[in-house]
Amino acid sequence: MDIVFRSQKLAQVFNSEYDLKKKYGAKGSRTFMIRMSVLRNARTLEIVPKTPPDRCHQLKGRRKGQFAVDLDETRRLVFKPNHEQTPLSDDGSIDLNGVTAIMILDVTDYH
Repeated sequence: MDIVFRSQKLAQVFNSEYDLKKKYGAKGSRTFMIRMSVLRNARTLEIVPKTPPDRCHQLKGRRKGQFAVDLDETRRLVFKPNHEQTPLSDDGSIDLNGVTAIMILDVTDYH
């Protein structure tokens, strides 16, 4: 999967093991690297596991159209499809098999 970041600052943190450890600690940085590896190696969003520990899931409400994977008990890696036109299924939902590029938006506790 092609991955870009919402900001240069976010890209810098995620592309530096040192910066990840500094910001999220050793355990948190290890989890982030694993989730990023899963996302990078998936051909489409459909392949990303929907069960724990990754638990890729679509968000609702003000975050409609966004997705998240679990990082720990509270934090989520939030992203959205990064296509000129979001691939849609016949029923109007996002076609996970058509999502081959994402934009990382944030790491947050949105609960």
